[in-house]
Amino acid sequence: MIKILLADDEERMRRLVSDFLKRQGYSVVEAENGQQAIEIFNTAGETLALVILDVMMPVVDGWETLRHIRRHSKLPVIMLTAKSTEADELFGFGLGADEYITKPFSPMILIARVQAVLKRYNVTVNEKKTYNGLEIDQTAHTVFADGEEIELTPKEFELLVYLCDNVGIALSRDKILNSVWDYEYFGDARTVDTHIKKLRLKLGKKGDYIQTIRGLGYKFEVEK
Repeated sequence: MIKILLADDEERMRRLVSDFLKRQGYSVVEAENGQQAIEIFNTAGETLALVILDVMMPVVDGWETLRHIRRHSKLPVIMLTAKSTEADELFGFGLGADEYITKPFSPMILIARVQAVLKRYNVTVNEKKTYNGLEIDQTAHTVFADGEEIELTPKEFELLVYLCDNVGIALSRDKILNSVWDYEYFGDARTVDTHIKKLRLKLGKKGDYIQTIRGLGYKFEVEK
């Protein structure tokens, strides 16, 4: 699995970005400041495919962390920052950043940038998942049940991928709502129930893989 180092001192931002990356099939290791990121890089740098650094971090900032990485490696690095001036971007590229993304940003834009950078470095992720007759291809955005293609809406597809990424884990309705509908979503948790019902119906017998956890939410569990 492709491993990405994510360094940001904002826990909420780390959770948001990490969840989106994991749902796309990446493995994520987190650091809350530049010093931690440097320590992870020094000990496990050879296992990393990409580094995502916030610029403004305590202890050691993103720029100094990038300098350290560039003294030892050509590992691709994406910078996240609230500064959006041309001079800041040129400074980052001058230090060796591969991409420069200004906050706030859409998580899907970040995913697209991550995929583009990895493609430039000839690194690809296996985005096909197979669960006893249920096949999900995240690249083609297709789902097949026993060889028959299932038409899902974008949100149904995203929900299914999220459940599969957490196979065997009981997920609360609020957790699903926050992860699939965004951390800023303040909708009714019954939205989850409605989408689960439609998803099960479309998946037919494979819909049984989505189990109800009474009083909590749902779990994706494949029959043995």
